[in-house]
Amino acid sequence: MSPARLRPRLRLCPLLLPPLLLLLLVLLLVPAARGCGPGRVVGSRRRPPRKLVPLAYKQFSPNVPEKTLGASGRYEGKIARSSERFKELTPNYNPDIIFKDEENTGADRLMTQRCKDRLNSLAISVMNQWPGVKLRVTEGWDEDGHHSEESLHYEGRAVDITTSDRDRNKYGLLARLAVEAGFDWVYYESKAHVHCSVKSEHSAAAKTGGCFPAGAQVRLESGQRVALSAVRPGDRVLAMGEDGNPTFSDVLIFLDREPAQPRAFQVIETQDPPRRLALTPAHLLFTANNHTEPAAHFQATFASQVQPGQYVLVAGVPGLQPARVAAVSTHVALGAYAPLTRHGTLVVEDVVASCFAAVADHRLAQLAFWPLRLLPNLVWGSWTPGEGVHWYPHLLYRLGRLLLEDSSFHALGMAGPGS
Repeated sequence: MSPARLRPRLRLCPLLLPPLLLLLLVLLLVPAARGCGPGRVVGSRRRPPRKLVPLAYKQFSPNVPEKTLGASGRYEGKIARSSERFKELTPNYNPDIIFKDEENTGADRLMTQRCKDRLNSLAISVMNQWPGVKLRVTEGWDEDGHHSEESLHYEGRAVDITTSDRDRNKYGLLARLAVEAGFDWVYYESKAHVHCSVKSEHSAAAKTGGCFPAGAQVRLESGQRVALSAVRPGDRVLAMGEDGNPTFSDVLIFLDREPAQPRAFQVIETQDPPRRLALTPAHLLFTANNHTEPAAHFQATFASQVQPGQYVLVAGVPGLQPARVAAVSTHVALGAYAPLTRHGTLVVEDVVASCFAAVADHRLAQLAFWPLRLLPNLVWGSWTPGEGVHWYPHLLYRLGRLLLEDSSFHALGMAGPGS
């Protein structure tokens, strides 16, 4: 039956659309979940397992000071049991974690929810990496002043960890597993332990949403350059096709749009040619380790994982070309916009990026948005969402959390693929 003959029947049964759509999403996501392993499966291609490189002694990740925006952020003051902020701490009774608790007060079990989530995730990784071995916490929240001034231990935002067997040969890899588990700063501080910390629950960096700043510019088919805040569904913007060549693609909808909210952005700066793109840490853009890689073979990478020396794709003359990443930094700006194009890509500030975030696989995200690309007017009509995350990516994210591995998601745990 042709799509033209199907449309009238669907319009007569609008109440059937949500359950049918839900079923479709499940059918789309389940094969990916069943194909889960060290790598993701897209069609018949399997990515090789990513090798985990242990941190070297005294190395920290990311390579910035702990109390900067790009890591765990500034110190906000000591939390005491008598203070109002004490309610921000929650006990961790995970049986898969051993707490040293030498003070015998339960203080080492107290931490922020963000720290607790990362620690629980790390506990699973430790057991998977070394069967029979558990994660061990030697220091958590400090109420006795045993750490240096302005230590994040005083806020329940830091833990010192080892393995239960206290095998120091494991600590470099333990530190790497902590990075993968989503701790905002990890330091192989001592031969006797690894130090990990997280952002404050209140910080803008911890609550990052959206994708690009309001003033970030895209190129329309007319050749005009406009800010994302001025783009509307139906506009055609410069993007990248599946063959790695530039194309103009229809903007279908905004996955996230928050004009006045402060957001923390990762800033990627390139040389030869010079470009500067700001995007949220959980957003995907395309990278390669050398400039000879064809554009179509560049891999989708979280912005927070891009390193100087890698290459990203930029708009050049002619076509798209690789540009070497010269510097990576962070800053806070107002506004967050996440347009979805038909091709699932767009060129922002002359740098090629995915339309998706939070989930590590661009192709899987593009597949999951197939209903929207196929029937945007039928399912959504001309409706344009207000501020915040659109319900569709929010639903996809919730389904993905049920069906996919935790390693498929960015550690910040964004609200949806438009994050």
